[in-house]
Amino acid sequence: MARDRPEAAAEAEATPERSYREQLDFLNPIAQPLASRKLTRKLYKCIRKAAKHKQIRRGVKEVQKFINKGEKGIAVLAGDTLPIDVYCHIPIMCEDRSLPYAYVPSKSDLGAAAGSKRPTCVIMIKPHEEYQEAYDECLEEVSALPLPL
Repeated sequence: MARDRPEAAAEAEATPERSYREQLDFLNPIAQPLASRKLTRKLYKCIRKAAKHKQIRRGVKEVQKFINKGEKGIAVLAGDTLPIDVYCHIPIMCEDRSLPYAYVPSKSDLGAAAGSKRPTCVIMIKPHEEYQEAYDECLEEVSALPLPL
C-alpha cells in the first residue's frame, strides 16, 4: 500500500488540472444551459455535501430511473461526454417533469466532486436539511439559467 502512494501522486502530476476556460474547448454541442465558473464551483460544493449524506444519484441509469419515479432534485450533466447519445434524453426528461438541470464542463471533476475516482456524466442532487442553504442557492441559480430552444 505504501508503495502505491508515490505512483498515484506521480500520476496526478502527469495529468495537470485544466482550468475552466480550457475545459470549455471539449464541450459537446448540446451542453446548454452551461453553468458559469462560479455556479460550477457551487454545484461541486453542493454535490460534495450531498455525497456525505448519501443524497445523490449518480449515472445515467440511476438518474433516469429516479426521474421516472418522480424524485425531485437538481440534475447536473457533464458537458464533455461523448457519444452524446448516452445521455441526450436526460434534459428532455427533466423539462417534462420541470426539474432544473445544468451542464458543467468536466465529467472527471463531476465524478471527483461525488467522491468517486471514476468520471460520471450525470448526477442528481437531492434536497436535504443538512445542506439546505447551499442546495437552495444552487437551485435558484440553475433555475434562472435560460433553457435552450
